[in-house]
Amino acid sequence: MKKSLKQMNLKRIAPLFFGTVLLFIASCSEETESMEDGTDTDTEVISATELQYSDETEMISEEVTTIAEDVYATDEISLTSKFDYVSDHLPDCVIVTTVVTDTTREKTIDFGDGCELPNGNVLSGIIHLSYEKDMEAASKSIALSLENFTFNGVAVEGSADILRVRANENGNPQGTANASFNATWPEGDTASFEGTRTREWIEGYGSGFWGDNVFLITGKRTYIGREGNEFVKEVITPLRREMACRFIVSGVLEISRNDSTANLDFGDGTCDAKGILTQPDGTEVEIFLRRFWKK
Repeated sequence: MKKSLKQMNLKRIAPLFFGTVLLFIASCSEETESMEDGTDTDTEVISATELQYSDETEMISEEVTTIAEDVYATDEISLTSKFDYVSDHLPDCVIVTTVVTDTTREKTIDFGDGCELPNGNVLSGIIHLSYEKDMEAASKSIALSLENFTFNGVAVEGSADILRVRANENGNPQGTANASFNATWPEGDTASFEGTRTREWIEGYGSGFWGDNVFLITGKRTYIGREGNEFVKEVITPLRREMACRFIVSGVLEISRNDSTANLDFGDGTCDAKGILTQPDGTEVEIFLRRFWKK
């Protein structure tokens, strides 16, 4: 009788035991899969993969803004100085046209089906600029929009309003861009980013040589990633962008999601695609940024 009861108990317990094991294995499998596909875990604010996408959107925004400011500066210097000024930032494959109305100057910057910039980025489509005709004004608004625009194969839509100041408190040209863009990668992933960034032109203004231009960048933006998560990205130490390098060379970006915050340190001034990501628990990880980086 005892043996029979023992056998009956085993028959009842076995399904429960194996069911628990299977549930545990499935849970571990899902966690492993989440880590492998780059989605966020409970111990991190942003995954390495999502950070790469996020950093690419930063690169797109910075490049578009840099081009807009360079084209505008060419107009400003040429029309307010006594000498002809030419910038070498844009290659010959870019066609810039100007239409002057009674009150505005309208610029069309056409990259055609694909045009490689000196830093190796390949752009296609059109950037439209519009600003007041008076180039002597101490400050003015520049309207920017995109048409059929791609950046290294990433399709980008959106617009920006740039408040351009000829001389800030440091005597440097400065542009504050309030921008909103949507990006779609060739594989179908999407992301959006909007907010305000200020770019102070601290070196190279008016030299005509793109390689000696240096900017300090501050500001705050919201980034919505591939999985629909919302991140707030705020510069807490000014980001240094040297145009001779394709990457931010120094500065610290704070990245927040929900109640957690991580810091991304771009380094000590070395031109490379690396950064140090510090998670809320103090864990530091070296991150290789921008998947479409070219050697």
